[in-house]
Amino acid sequence: MYLSRFLSIHALWVTVSSVMQPYPLVWGHYDVCKTQIYTEEGKVWDYMACQPESTDMTKYLKVKLDPPDITCGDPPETFCAMGNPYMCNNECDASTPELAHPPELMFDFEGRHPSTFWQSATWKEYPKPLQVNITLSWSKTIELTDNIVITFESGRPDQMILEKSLDYGRTWQPYQYYATDCLDAFHMDPKSVKDLSQHTVLEIICTEEYSTGYMTNSKIIHFEIKDRFAFFAGPWLRNMASLYGQLDTTKKLRDFFTVTDLRIRLLRPAVGEIFVDELHLARYFYAISDIKVHGRCKCNLHATVCVYDNSKLTCECEHNTTGPDCGKCKKNYQGRPWSPGSYLPIPKGTANTCIPSISSIGNCECFGHSNRCSYIDLLNTVICVSCKHNTRGQHCELCRLGYFRNASAQLDDENVCIGQFHYNFSYCFVPFE
Repeated sequence: MYLSRFLSIHALWVTVSSVMQPYPLVWGHYDVCKTQIYTEEGKVWDYMACQPESTDMTKYLKVKLDPPDITCGDPPETFCAMGNPYMCNNECDASTPELAHPPELMFDFEGRHPSTFWQSATWKEYPKPLQVNITLSWSKTIELTDNIVITFESGRPDQMILEKSLDYGRTWQPYQYYATDCLDAFHMDPKSVKDLSQHTVLEIICTEEYSTGYMTNSKIIHFEIKDRFAFFAGPWLRNMASLYGQLDTTKKLRDFFTVTDLRIRLLRPAVGEIFVDELHLARYFYAISDIKVHGRCKCNLHATVCVYDNSKLTCECEHNTTGPDCGKCKKNYQGRPWSPGSYLPIPKGTANTCIPSISSIGNCECFGHSNRCSYIDLLNTVICVSCKHNTRGQHCELCRLGYFRNASAQLDDENVCIGQFHYNFSYCFVPFE
């Protein structure tokens, strides 16, 4: 009886857990760039693909509003209550902390009551459009790993565009359109992410799913990252090898989830009716209480650490790479063209390390017993080739089988290894020291 009760409780817990957490929190590991392994030549480094941990990227952004004076409170003004659009005795005053709604309140800790939020000026200049651009900049390339979530304290806007930049704001591309009427606002048929597929996952759509009127109970707008991942990894994101394979081989797909900046273009506030109520224009404004952007620094699978110093994110590059995104080979390590790491094969991937340049290989130390070196890609190691004078080893530092160390000779003497002991194994592996 107890066993059956335990099994029933366990089954219930598994069911509830799967519902509460439809996607895994961590995909793959890739949290180590190198590890030491033992070979016949001793300990060497084994290199693998690696990436920083996914985190809340809003901690590192800079926000800019356009027009810059669009935030309410300067001068002070009254606006209508969120729940009752005709109760217009609320005040926004930038000079009073309790009544101010500056942009940084979009990114502060949520969970307090009353909630904190940024708020625009009201639509007092109607019929001139009330439009705001909110630009989020990282001065660094980042990879999105979770849905972008925008929580409005006002009604969700009737018209909005989410845009992205890959070149630090010089050019912009639409990510998704939002409208109560997509055909009227953007001349696009309404769609949702569920209407997409593997072949159309990069399609830019207009959705009416998140744009309802002023009196809506829901305040959240999504840009669905994980639903797009699910086209390749399955509905529970369990087949990550498939997704990683696509990200490795399809640059357009990888770039789709990569940004340097995001821009939220608020084009028309929540009206809730066909016509704007010109007698109560204080009921129309934008207010955002929270923006969530989860991702990681793009380090091209060459780093696990991304440091934030002097208001700037930078990868701590491994694999002999350098640059803000580990996007080039270090000096003297340009023996082959730079390449990003690869997620495949699972679970360690391929590091694609930068190898020493031909000119720098000539500087490897062979104690005068060889003038040639070779790079062993598998071990990321430079070794001496064709050691002379009865020597062997990575640096010609050991004596060949049957020879022993001449105690009176220097390391670079030609007679450092002498005598032939007819395979006397007690002298097989005598180093120079």
